[in-house]
Amino acid sequence: MREIRLGDIVRLNKKHPCGGDRWEVVRLGADIGVRCLTCGRRVLLARSALERRIRGKTAPGA
Repeated sequence: MREIRLGDIVRLNKKHPCGGDRWEVVRLGADIGVRCLTCGRRVLLARSALERRIRGKTAPGA
């Protein structure tokens, strides 16, 4: 189980239709809200689904 914090920037396996693969964590809970850093789209994902899809994590704001 990964530690996910508010403001973390994560890279996901699949790219968003806009072409971006970097997302900022904007909401925590059973579902995690992430915002695409390319187009600004917000998406809610189940915690288990997000943990499977994370390819890498960078420092907050990086």
